Amino acid sequence: MTQDDARWMRHALSLGARGAGQVWPNPAVGCVIVKQGRVVGRGWTAPGGRPHAEPQALEQAGDDAVGATAYVTLEPCAHWGQTPPCADALIRASVARVVVAMRDPDPRTDGSGIDRLRAAGVAVTGPVLEDEARRAHRGFLSRVQKGRPSMTLKLASSFDGRIATATGESQWITGPDARRAVHAMRMRHDAVMVGAGTARADDPSLTVRGLGAAHQPVRVVISRHLDLPQDGAIARTARDVPVWLLCGESADADLRAAWEELGARVLVVEAGAGGQVDPGAALRTLGREGLTSVFCEGGGALAASLLSADLVDDLVGFTAGLAIGAEGQPAIGAMGLATLAEAPRFHLLATRRIGADILHEWARSPSSW
Repeated sequence: MTQDDARWMRHALSLGARGAGQVWPNPAVGCVIVKQGRVVGRGWTAPGGRPHAEPQALEQAGDDAVGATAYVTLEPCAHWGQTPPCADALIRASVARVVVAMRDPDPRTDGSGIDRLRAAGVAVTGPVLEDEARRAHRGFLSRVQKGRPSMTLKLASSFDGRIATATGESQWITGPDARRAVHAMRMRHDAVMVGAGTARADDPSLTVRGLGAAHQPVRVVISRHLDLPQDGAIARTARDVPVWLLCGESADADLRAAWEELGARVLVVEAGAGGQVDPGAALRTLGREGLTSVFCEGGGALAASLLSADLVDDLVGFTAGLAIGAEGQPAIGAMGLATLAEAPRFHLLATRRIGADILHEWARSPSSW
């Protein structure tokens, strides 16, 4: 890997990030076409998943693509879907070299894109910045390899880890800058998820606001019995912004019909321990529906169930400088741990000040992406 290869691949990764949260079930790929040290074409996966990054960059490059180098954050696809294979598009454009960040584990490609390029006489270099690419594509990789979307758990709590007072007051523990940052995080995920308790107590909208977003994430609520307010913010806007309700088999048929009449999708999920919706089954259901990344905003019981089932890939914490005390509601419910060795551990990625609060971001090790 040369310094130039790393430089241009970082540019391609930054382009791909522009599609985050908007392209599921496809990966958010970036492509840069370089000729004689100059960018002649750029592209990233379009909203809805197509066109792909490569044909957009090639169209921009035009005849300058001949003899150029294409930097792509994921192996070019080799299968026909709703669009032709990107590997074929690169071959037809007569690029001389393709640099890939990582191989595509999708069985429809999985090395065949690289093989097709090489068979056509195109030089292929890679992987380049593979760890960064795996991080960028972790949602897509999770869906392909684990059958579920990646899961980011966000917690906004007091210094002593409380999300509300004993009476349930929670607005607002963190400040406006932190709340704006949360909206930006929502926008980068395919879906925002909460449990039934949070939906009832807080009546959240779960939409992206104040950022001029043209696209909204799917709003997912896990509710075993569908005992949710049908006059709340989510219900009132179900026809405008997608709402998916994950319920148990025991949910009342009339309630299912009522929510569907309001515009929501109702997905029945198998039960786990204690008759609750099984969190693993819930995420596999979302994966089958095409979601690649989910941003969970609580509450404490749902957070505990996801952590206990080892389903959390990233932790995002906003900590405010106030103390509520032991009588307050904990950010994470009971997990039944007897030893520290049983506790899930994460690796610190970054900390920074957001207004009056502290943001800390944690992730699983790269080997788990």
